[in-house]
Amino acid sequence: MSKHDYYELLGIERGANADEIKKAYRQQALQYHPDRNPGDKAAEDRFKEINEAYSVLSDPQKRAQFDRFGHAGPTGQGFGGFQDFGGGGFGVEDILNDFFGSVFGGGGAGGGRRPQRGADLRYNLTIKFEEAVFGTEKEIVIPRTATCGDCKGNGAKKGTSPEKCAACNGRGQVSVQQGFFSISRPCGRCGGAGQIIKERCPACSGTGGLRENRPLKVKIPAGVDNGTRMKLRGEGEAGPVGGPSGDLYVVISVNDHPFFIREGADLLCEVPITFPQAALGADIDVPTLSGKKSLTIPAGTNSGQDFVMKGEGVAQVNGYRRGNLVIRTIIDVPKKLNKRQKELLTEFQVLAGESPGPMSRSFFEKVKEFFE
Repeated sequence: MSKHDYYELLGIERGANADEIKKAYRQQALQYHPDRNPGDKAAEDRFKEINEAYSVLSDPQKRAQFDRFGHAGPTGQGFGGFQDFGGGGFGVEDILNDFFGSVFGGGGAGGGRRPQRGADLRYNLTIKFEEAVFGTEKEIVIPRTATCGDCKGNGAKKGTSPEKCAACNGRGQVSVQQGFFSISRPCGRCGGAGQIIKERCPACSGTGGLRENRPLKVKIPAGVDNGTRMKLRGEGEAGPVGGPSGDLYVVISVNDHPFFIREGADLLCEVPITFPQAALGADIDVPTLSGKKSLTIPAGTNSGQDFVMKGEGVAQVNGYRRGNLVIRTIIDVPKKLNKRQKELLTEFQVLAGESPGPMSRSFFEKVKEFFE
């Protein structure tokens, strides 16, 4: 019986690279695998052929020999079927375990029920603005799975231990022959655990973990902001089979303040002033994190003008520098005036010659030029 061309079997061009060869082999192997075609002799024969093709084309030396001499090989004796699957350090069996493992229940070598790290947890914590600025301590309660104290996480009754599964010798997997190949599957006796628990722990029913509501005290450092994540090592879910616990991430959310607006380490506070204070100047009390402080407003202050009070902002987390407090003046224009106030403002307007100030004059001059 004549053999098919290896390239035709895999459906690839003769110049195909290693990745293209591997991809084509996987597609063909999945289609003609005996587990998918039970009792189909033609599919089994085709499966053997495509594996032979891959074993040759995946090996640069064998591929070069095939390209030159065809099926006869350099010595006229062929390639010897499946004598060597190790093309370039990555063989046919590796591909089968990698590609068919999830389909046919296989897995990597070793298997078994081994200790694993527990899952991480997240806790959203909302605090007051002042607590974020100065730091605080909060008590929270975390629902989580903790390691069972009776069995220490192994699931066996206190005073006993899990026994190694005799069927798989503790590997958690057994090998099943599929034609020319041996494919690993989870052990049917231990379910892939590699261990047999004859007497389950009554406290946790053999799971190795117990649900609990764990109270924790969390120290919030000064300077935290919205979105700050605090990591508490080992306070997450317990690890399966006695493995290490995961971590707990506390994510901070900070409430707004009635009049401070935070911008990183700096604070902004809008302070209303009267027209006479803006025009004549004044000393006013402004709020800071440490209480009221005096601020001098010079004569001729405009609405929206900023005054920086250095070091009156928020402390940086794990740092020594504090941000600044920016006081922004907002001129408070009265909406209701009594008769005398109106008379005085009218007199002021007359004395000012009804001419706008320097800034306003410059603006209106530009407007006039624009429309001319």
